[in-house]
Amino acid sequence: MFAAIANRYDLANHLLSGGLDYFWRKRAAQLVRDWKPARIFDLATGSGDLALTLRAACPDSLLVGADFCHPMLVMAQRKGLKRLVVADGLHLPFADATFDALTIAFGLRNMESWLAGLAEMARVLRPDGHLLVLEFSLPPPPLRRIYGAYLHHVLPVIAGLITGERGAYEYLGETIEEFPSGAKMCELLRQAGLSEAVCTPLSGGIVSLYIARR
Repeated sequence: MFAAIANRYDLANHLLSGGLDYFWRKRAAQLVRDWKPARIFDLATGSGDLALTLRAACPDSLLVGADFCHPMLVMAQRKGLKRLVVADGLHLPFADATFDALTIAFGLRNMESWLAGLAEMARVLRPDGHLLVLEFSLPPPPLRRIYGAYLHHVLPVIAGLITGERGAYEYLGETIEEFPSGAKMCELLRQAGLSEAVCTPLSGGIVSLYIARR
């Protein structure tokens, strides 16, 4: 599914978010910069937009991106990212305690097991290392009703015209509604062995930013 939309993925994201995706990535990168990590791992890096924002914010850090979809990594490579790895998020090809910071934007909910994915992220983080998760969430009422209508009736139509793959974006709406958010997500982070979990809603709650420490 992701391979089929790789060439039009960025355009669809920017249009469907109304450009808010730039703000979300910048906010995430500012947090990571404050941690002063020597090694950053961007999991589910996709076409590399978050990795590029991280590279600009943390120019002295070693940055590695990984995704399980090779055509998406080809797009990232075309943007100038070099340290890219094809990898399954549930079985990362890195030793324990390799990275100081790990980021994942809009990728966790696509994993077969959210808890197993988080535990694998915790494994490759060094002690006191930080995890940042940027993920879609459901806003509180009354915005939730409007947002639900957009997810199921407007977004798939527009995305289908842009990418030719309407089904991929029907899937998007379903996964957003199924994914745990807020306190439930913070509890998952704790179950995965992470501490100090904090949730910050962005843009009225349509996106949530989670940070935790190993």
